[in-house]
Amino acid sequence: MPSTDPKTLFGRRLAMLRKAKGWSQEQLALHSGLARSYLGGVERGQRNIALENIVKLAHTLEITPSGLMDFSE
Repeated sequence: MPSTDPKTLFGRRLAMLRKAKGWSQEQLALHSGLARSYLGGVERGQRNIALENIVKLAHTLEITPSGLMDFSE
């Protein structure tokens, strides 16, 4: 059964968008100013990401914050 945990869903979405750009976690960390270890925890659904960081990542990935949180795909 697929996870409905929002942290897990967000992490999967972030990883999908990062990979679509052809970026490693390290590259996303460098572009966003966030730590690679933090991003790894977010992508694994282990971290509860702050709203400021959602906005920062959305800007870095050139999408809207709501697009980053679209778990329908």
